[in-house]
Amino acid sequence: MPELPQDFSYSAEHEWVNASAGAVTGSTVKVGITAVAADELGEIVFVDLPAVGDTITAGETCGEVESTKSVSDLYSPVTGEVVAVNEAASDDPGIINSDPYGEGWLFEVAVSAAGELMDAAAYAEATT
Repeated sequence: MPELPQDFSYSAEHEWVNASAGAVTGSTVKVGITAVAADELGEIVFVDLPAVGDTITAGETCGEVESTKSVSDLYSPVTGEVVAVNEAASDDPGIINSDPYGEGWLFEVAVSAAGELMDAAAYAEATT
């Protein structure tokens, strides 16, 4: 399994939030998909992201990630308003495969509520 950032939180649907689970509500966080998801999908060729201003709900679909193998729904790990999207990931989706926890982030959310999130150890255990 690829190394997981220890200070991030993770959803069962393989999304990450760049904050610990307790620090999510009331903050603005970046969201992306994990290296596990990127590896399972294979070469990512297209992403359909929520728009700035959209309200998204934890556990519900908010977009899609398309690879040469399949199309996978993107689930929001938090509830809140989308305040930014990563245009670089839209323009060059391969960046999600090469740097899923850095330049391959997908969108930012002003969080009103966290979904069911795990720390890195729990996510690693759940995916092995």
